[in-house]
Amino acid sequence: MTLKPSAGDISELKWTKSSYSGQGNGNECVEVAAVQGTIHIRDSKNPHGPQLHLQPSAWADFVAYAAAAR
Repeated sequence: MTLKPSAGDISELKWTKSSYSGQGNGNECVEVAAVQGTIHIRDSKNPHGPQLHLQPSAWADFVAYAAAAR
């Protein structure tokens, strides 16, 4: 018998670091991983620490807000 992790298994997430991480202040490192229906967000310096889990629509709203604020 073999076990296959479900799509929601966070150990199988493919993390992507923000293109802005490390520019200026190397302590600001954000990574995101997307699976169907959920966007996971974490601090790359603390990969086993707390994470945010958002619906894709909430993430899209945040990204639009952050882009307008810069």
